[in-house]
Order: sequence, then structure tokens, then C-alpha cells
Amino acid sequence: MSRPMRVIGLMSGTSHDAIDAAAAEISVDGDTLVVRPLGMLTAGYDPELRAAITAALPPAKTSVDDVCRLDTRIGQAFAELAVRAVAELCDGDADLIVSHGQTMYHWVEDGRVEGTLQLGQPAWIAERTGCTVVADLRSRDVAAGGQGAPLVSMIDALWLGGETAAAVNLGGIANATIVRPGQDPIAFDSGPANALIDAVVAEHTGGARQFDADGELAARGTVDEETLDLLLREPYYRRPAPKSTGKELFHLDYLRERLAGRPTLPIEDLVATLTELTARTVADAVRGVERVILAGGGVRNPQLVARIRAALPEADVVSSDDAGLPSDAKEALAFAVLGFLTVNGQAGSLPSATGASHGSVLGAIVPGHSLPTRTLDGPPRSLRFEA
Repeated sequence: MSRPMRVIGLMSGTSHDAIDAAAAEISVDGDTLVVRPLGMLTAGYDPELRAAITAALPPAKTSVDDVCRLDTRIGQAFAELAVRAVAELCDGDADLIVSHGQTMYHWVEDGRVEGTLQLGQPAWIAERTGCTVVADLRSRDVAAGGQGAPLVSMIDALWLGGETAAAVNLGGIANATIVRPGQDPIAFDSGPANALIDAVVAEHTGGARQFDADGELAARGTVDEETLDLLLREPYYRRPAPKSTGKELFHLDYLRERLAGRPTLPIEDLVATLTELTARTVADAVRGVERVILAGGGVRNPQLVARIRAALPEADVVSSDDAGLPSDAKEALAFAVLGFLTVNGQAGSLPSATGASHGSVLGAIVPGHSLPTRTLDGPPRSLRFEA
């Protein structure tokens, strides 16, 4: 077993409400990565910064000076949480920080990803912590012809190899990795998870609420089948994998356009219908597997989880917590592992999952006081989580 490397993963998803920091000790046991989670911290964005991010997201227009300001301010926010994570999760001593940044735009034309933009200048993190930082992890896969997503598929494939299973992350967008023995893993974004639900809740409450806490609104509502059928006609759902999407497609104006001319639904019925939309599209994406492992913020919505289970009666649908991986921390931990692969010179992308022409060593490295020492001599074949 190699000496463990203490790695912090920083993540803010498409919901752009907070930054997560998850730390782990990562070591190598033969050709297996051993990941021991050390804990997680979450910090909400400053309301003014969150408003600025929201104002710059598609379909809104923005300017280069706004992009520059956001890059700096998001980087500083990530750096502030990174300092806390080093002190509180790593006893003041971390070897590596991996920052996903904040996705602002995913440029897709005719199903091909031409570019992707995550803001949050990593130099601020390196300067504040003294640690080497790996950032901009998606762009290399895009340059190799891939979707740049879902990158978590590498961790899912290593973790679940040997099963017929699917790992689903319920963030703003839902993504799924499907593994079957003897076959290459596939992975893709299935569509919205919380993005449309969050958007209508925020609009209805004037921003006082940003999501359907505990699925309360959906539980009080009734699914409007005509509206659901209309929304299910979205062409994206029928496109073959690999594919990726984001808030450049699934946003409030998108919903308004689709529902134009239809009677206005009570907020409870609209949220129930959007919750069912997520459940149906997730279920359709993973149908036929024996076990479905859910992670991400959507796991905290019992109504969403219940509807996914109802749509997949043949599968064992569980939370990743039940499988030994903290569901809230999964994506941040996954990026910690991807950064570990990067500094060890190993590919972090799966061509069968992203559609790239080959696997790539991901990201750009901002050196800290010293570069981490390599501990991995070749590509890993499996991954296990330990308490």
C-alpha cells in the first residue's frame, strides 16, 4: 500500500447554490485505488455573488468584464473554502486540491460539444493554501472529441466494475453511468434533475426558496399528464449516448416556451409534474440494470426518490450512502480522485462514456509550494471506499 495522499475536491454544480469541499486520503493497493473519505464542508455562495452568477447564465447575455470579475470572485470563494478544508478536514496538511469550478456554459451544436467554461481562477486557491491545484478538468476531453461529461463515470466504472448497475447523480442535471460485466461503461446526462424544479420554486417564491425542500410541494401536488407528455417530447431525451446538457437548455425560459398557451398549473401540480419528468427520464435512461445507486442533492428529496423507485420496480434503488459513499460528497470526492489521476499522469476520462477518441490526462496544474510525488505507476483497475 502506498503512502496516502490527502486530496481535497472542490465542486459547485449546475444548481450554483453552494460550494462543496470533500477530502480523502487516496492510496494505491496494487492496481486498486483506496479512497478513505475524511469529511465534507459546504459553503453557500454570498447572495450577491450568486445573483451575479445567475445573471450571467444562459439564456442571459453577459460581457467579458463580467466574466473576468466572476472568474476572480468565484476563485476567491473556492479559495476561502479550500483554506477551511485544509485546516478542518486535513489537520492543516493537504497534498493536492482539485477544483471543478463553476460551470457557466456548455457549448453544444448538433449534439457535438465545441467548448465548456468553468469559472473560478485556481491561482487564488494555490496562493491561499500553498497547495498544487488541478483545475479545468473538462476541456481536454472536449478537445479529444468528447462531451467533457460526465467525468464521474471513471470513478463509477472503477467502483462498480463486475456489477450490472447504474450510478445516477441528481444535481441540477441528472447524469448516469451504466456498467455491465464484459462491456465498456457508458455514461451520459439523462436530462434535468433539479434544474427545472428549482427554477419554478425560486420564481414562485420570489427567490425566498431555491428548491422544493423535502419534496413538500411535489407531495401536495398532482401530476398533470398532458403537461408531462408535452415535456417528454423534448428531442434531447431520444438522442443516443454519449450526450451532455446543462442549463443552456433546461432553464426557466425553456419551460415557459414549452408551456406557452397552456393553462397555468398550481405551483404544487407543476412541481409534481417536473418531479415526475425527472423520475421518468432517469428511469428510462437506466432501465434494465439490477441496481441503481443515487447520489447528489436530489437524494434529499424523498418524493423524487420515491418516484424513481416507482418507475423502476424491477431494480434495487438505493442511496450511495447505503453503498459506502456519502451521497452529498460524491461529486467532490470524484473530482478529488480525477485530480489524483492527473498528477500521477493517468487518464481520467473514459472514451466509451464521453465519446472522446481516447482517454486523456485531464486538467491544468497550478503548482503550489511543491508538486505531489507520484504513487501510481499505471492505470487503476478498480476502486474501493474505506471508512
